[in-house]
Amino acid sequence: MSAISNSRCPVCRTAEIISGKWTLLVIRDLADGSARFCELERSLEGISPRTLSLRLRALEEQGIVERHTFPEVPPRVEYSLTPKGEALVPLIEDMRRYGREYLGVDDCAVTPAEPVAA
Repeated sequence: MSAISNSRCPVCRTAEIISGKWTLLVIRDLADGSARFCELERSLEGISPRTLSLRLRALEEQGIVERHTFPEVPPRVEYSLTPKGEALVPLIEDMRRYGREYLGVDDCAVTPAEPVAA
């Protein structure tokens, strides 16, 4: 399995970024627009706050997600995809299409998170 870590292979490098558990689902949810931590946590049923925090931090470090802090009381933080992150959305759409066509899955069971009142 040493071929998986081939740093010269673009498929391997991309797989390293998106292969983490929950990573694709975080990107999927942010593809619809910016979201607050609690909105992501609700839409990703079963993810722990710690795991979500780690995934968001890792995606920030990769330049895929950006964190916006608003100077309000209480502080408001939103996450959104960067252009580098938005470039991954077609991969997710292809996965959705594949699931529908070859796996017989109509759509995600998860509904988009509702906005949180400020």
